[in-house]
Amino acid sequence: MCGIVGYIGKRDVAPLLLEGLQRLEYRGYDSAGIVITSPRTAGLKMVKAKGRVRDLEARVPKRFAGTTGIAHTRWATHGAPSDVNAHPHLDTENKVAVVHNGIVDNASELRAKLEADGVVFASETDTEVLTHLIARSQAEKLEEKVREALKVVEGTYGIAVMHADYNDRIVVARNGSPVVLGIGEKEMFVASDVAALVAHTRQVVTLNDGEMATLKADDFRTYTTSGTRTTATPETVEWEAASYDMGGHDTYMHKEISEQPDAVDRVLRGRIDDRFSTVHLGGLNLDAREARGIRRVKILGCGTSYHAGMIGAGLVESLARIPADAEPASEFRYRNPVVDPDTLYIAVSQSGETYDVLAAVQELKRKGARVLGVVNVVGSAIARETDGGVYVHAGPEVCVVSTKCFTNTVVAFALLALHLGRIRDLSVADGKRIIDGLRRLPAQIAEILELEDEIKKLADLYADAKSMMFIGRVRGYPVALEASLKLKEISYIHAEAYPASELKHGPLALIEPALPTVAIVPDDELLEKNRAALEEVKARSGRILAVAHQEQEKADHTIVVPKNEDELDPILMGIPLQLLAYHTALSLGRDIDKPRNLAKSVTVE
Repeated sequence: MCGIVGYIGKRDVAPLLLEGLQRLEYRGYDSAGIVITSPRTAGLKMVKAKGRVRDLEARVPKRFAGTTGIAHTRWATHGAPSDVNAHPHLDTENKVAVVHNGIVDNASELRAKLEADGVVFASETDTEVLTHLIARSQAEKLEEKVREALKVVEGTYGIAVMHADYNDRIVVARNGSPVVLGIGEKEMFVASDVAALVAHTRQVVTLNDGEMATLKADDFRTYTTSGTRTTATPETVEWEAASYDMGGHDTYMHKEISEQPDAVDRVLRGRIDDRFSTVHLGGLNLDAREARGIRRVKILGCGTSYHAGMIGAGLVESLARIPADAEPASEFRYRNPVVDPDTLYIAVSQSGETYDVLAAVQELKRKGARVLGVVNVVGSAIARETDGGVYVHAGPEVCVVSTKCFTNTVVAFALLALHLGRIRDLSVADGKRIIDGLRRLPAQIAEILELEDEIKKLADLYADAKSMMFIGRVRGYPVALEASLKLKEISYIHAEAYPASELKHGPLALIEPALPTVAIVPDDELLEKNRAALEEVKARSGRILAVAHQEQEKADHTIVVPKNEDELDPILMGIPLQLLAYHTALSLGRDIDKPRNLAKSVTVE
C-alpha cells in the first residue's frame, strides 16, 4: 500500500515524480506530497496536499526546479488524510525528508521518548518518528544515520530518505514493503512498484528484506541494514509502459475485464502437454515422487486471492483426489497451526507482496514446510521466498479490485490440479477432457463479454438495492463470495454470500422484494438442488438474478453463459458478475478504479 517514487539525475525532477505518482495512485490516494533538491540548491523544497495526485500537482509552483526528489501517495494508517499527515515528513530543521510504506509498530513508544527529549511533532503519523530518529543521529554518513534509526524500529517499512547536507544521494531500505531500484543512464530511480519505472527504464533491482541501497546519479550500491555489502544484478522487467495505459477504455477495471481472453491464453501458453494429457509447470520444483507423497493441500490467500484459493482447493480435490482447503492467510498464522510435513502449502497473491500472505510463508518456512507460490508479479517477495510455484501471467493490473488476475489465478490452479492429478490417478481421458476445456476458455470468455450491454441493463435495474444476497453451492459458493466482494468494493452496496444450502438455516429471514438474490446455477449434478433454493427465495417474494447455463424459470432474469467442463465452469460464471459489479458502480457514479478506503497491494498488517 502507498506509493513511493524517487529520482536522482540531471532531469527536472518534479514532472518525473508527479508522473510516477499518477502511475502508483492505485496503491493509495488520500493525500500526496513531493520534496526536491539539487546540488546547486540549498535545502529541501516540499509541497503536500490532501486528496489525489492531481490536487498535489495543482499546488506545485511553476518554479519548482530540482534534480533529486522523492514523492509519495498515501493510504492512511496513522492519522486521518490531511495536508499535515501527507508524506514526505521533515524534521524540525527541515533537513531530513522521509517517505514510508508500512507501519512502525512501536511508534507510540518511540514518539513518547522523542517528545520527552523536546521533539515537537507536526503530524499524527508513525513515519514522522523515523524522520526525527534519523535527524537526531550523530553518525557522520547518511547511510549510518538511517541504519541507526532502523535499529530501534519495529514493524514494516519501505523507505526513501533525503538529507539537505547529503544532496547527492537518496538512501532507501526495505523490510516487508517492496522497494525497487530503476537503473538508468547516469540517472537512478526508486519506487514501490515497477509501474512507476517502466516508462524510463526496464532494468531493475528488487531489494530483499533487511537490505538498503544508496542511489547516486551515476551509481548505486546495496548492503544489509548491518552494513554488509550485497551483490545486486539488474533484471529486465517483462512489462512495458503501454501495459499500464488505459488503452482507450474509460477505466482500468473495464480494460482489465476485457483483457481476460488474452490473459487466459497467456497463462495456458506453452504449458499444455497433449502427448501425456497433462501440463508442464517447470517452476514447481516438485518431482513426481514428491507429488505422490502429498497427503493434503492447504491454500492461503487474502480477499480475492482467498476466493481463488477456495476454487483451487476444489479443483485439487476433484482432479488430484488430495484433501484440500483454503484459509485466509491473515488468520492462519495467528491460530498456531499444526504444520504437517506431508502437507503442500500454497501461497496466493496477485502482487506477491501481500504482507499477511508473506508473513504466513515465512512462518511456514521456519517450521520446515514446503510452500509454493501462485503469484502474478515475477521476482516478488513471495515468489522469492517460496520453494517454487506458478506465475499466472495476467499482466499488470492497475484497478484496485482484481478481475483478470482472479481469473488467471483460478486457471493456474486448474493447471496445477491437472498436473497433480495426472501424476496420481487422473486418467488420460479425463486429462484430455480438462485440457480441451481449458482451451475453450478464452473464446467462451470473449462470448460472455459480448453480453455486456445486456448485463448493463440488468445492473441499472438492480442498482437501487440497498443490499444483495449471493448464493452458490459447492463450486458456485466461492464464485458467490467473489461476486459479493466485487459489488461491495466498487458500488458500496452491502452484499452477503452464502452457500445455497444454508439459506434455510437462517438467511431466509432476510429475503424480501427489496433484497435481490444473485444465484449461481451451473448445469451440473447439483442443478436441481440449486433450483430448489430458487424456489425457496421465490416463495418469499424475493427477486432473483441467476447466472446459469440455461434460462431459469424461477428467476426474474438470467444471464446465460457457455457451458464448459463442470470443474471449469466457476471460471466462466464469475465473468458476468464482474461486469454486473462494474456497471452497478458506474450507474451509481462511483470512482471505480479507486474505491473509497481501499488500495492495491496490501503490504501492511
